[in-house]
This record gives sequence, C-alpha cells and structure tokens, in this order.
Amino acid sequence: MRPLSCIIVDDEPLAVRLLVSYVEKTPGLELLASFTDSINAINAIKAQKPDLLFLDIQMPNIDGMELAHSLPEETRVVFTTAFKEYAFESYEVNALDFLLKPVRYNKFLSAVEKARKHFQSSIQPDDQTSTQPKVQSPNTIFIRVDGEWRNVAIDQIIYVNGMKDYVLFYLDNEPKPFITHLTMKAVEDMLPKDRFLRIHRSYIIAVDKIQKVDRNDCVYIGNEIIHIPDGYLQTFRQFLETRIIRHNSTT
Repeated sequence: MRPLSCIIVDDEPLAVRLLVSYVEKTPGLELLASFTDSINAINAIKAQKPDLLFLDIQMPNIDGMELAHSLPEETRVVFTTAFKEYAFESYEVNALDFLLKPVRYNKFLSAVEKARKHFQSSIQPDDQTSTQPKVQSPNTIFIRVDGEWRNVAIDQIIYVNGMKDYVLFYLDNEPKPFITHLTMKAVEDMLPKDRFLRIHRSYIIAVDKIQKVDRNDCVYIGNEIIHIPDGYLQTFRQFLETRIIRHNSTT
C-alpha cells in the first residue's frame, strides 16, 4: 500500500512539532504540510487532498469542527484536542479517531492503523470490480420510533433535523416528525448520497424537495427555512450548478 499523506493543523506550535516528530518516525506516513493557522490550511488541504488530517478543534478564526465540514470527500480526520467533551461531536463529521492532548505515541499509532484499515477496505482489486454486483440504494429504511420499527419510504423524507442525541425525520403526509435516537452522521451514512445533502450541522435535506433558494443562501423546504452556513456553502453551490439551466445569449 502507498504511504498515507497527511497534513497537521494546530494553533499550538509545540503540539505541531510533537505530531511532526510522530509522523517522521512512523513508516507509511508522508507529511505534506503543517499549519498553525486554520485559514492558511484550508487552501492547502483542498489543493493537496491529503488522506489524513490531524486537526485541533479549538482554534481562532475557523475552529476544527467547522473546518472538518469543508474537507475534500477523500480526506479523513483525526481530531487532537485537550477537551474530551468534543468526542461525541467528532463522529458526526466522519472522524476516524479522537486523540486527547498530550497525544501519546501509542495512541497516535492506533489512529494511523485505523486509517490504514479504512483506506485498504475502500480499495477493490481491479479484477473484482467488473464482477461485483452493483449495490442498489434501498427504497425504504427502518426507524425506531416509540419502541417500534417503522418502515419509511426514502421518497417520503423531506428533511432531517438533529437535536443533541436525537434526530427528527420530517415526512410527507405525516403531521408530526418521527423522533429517534441517532446521530446525524449515522443518518447521513444511511441515506442515498445522490438524493440527500447535508447543508447544516443540524440538517440533511432531500434535494428534490427543495422549493427555492433565496439570495441570502436560505433553503425553503417543507415548512422550514434553513440558512446554509459558510462551511456547507461550497458543497451546496456545487450541487446547484448541476441543476441550474443556463440561458444561452443570442446575438
């Protein structure tokens, strides 16, 4: 397997130097860059698309959690922080691991091993790709509501709203949302990527049910108006570009 490329982002220079030393003595890792400023890091991350990002959470300007929402799809995050209360939140942004400072080398190695297993599992041999059956997206999902499993049609979902440890499914022809104990990350992984889009830390929407998008980057869907924060705007605008009909000018 090729070396895993990585970038380090932490506003504490001592923390950066420690992680750099860990990367340098760990076989199979390639350090592309390190940053103490999250704003300077963003362009490099998008341009170089590292496999791994070792990312502090509490930083000035743009914090790590916000930065994680705007990463290239192929980049995976290992959070490094002194605050363990962020652990649950970290898994909502597809984090591979969560390391508490001061980061010990054995914990660092464990995170790297998780990353290796993740990227190995995502690679299929060339001689198998043509024979593997294509997995079809499900037409329904089961949601546990009030102790019962409710079979919900994917087409019925308008949007999903996260509230702490629960999510609310807003559905066509249902006066009240279905409330279940899940994380937004789990819901995001469960719903078809070509039909649903996360536009906010707390909202996943069915793209075909959008009524309009106003000049203030607010999405009107169902009975809700959702303002898209900066961390999600680029992804949403890329989606819009695929749906916009351009008018050809004539002379």
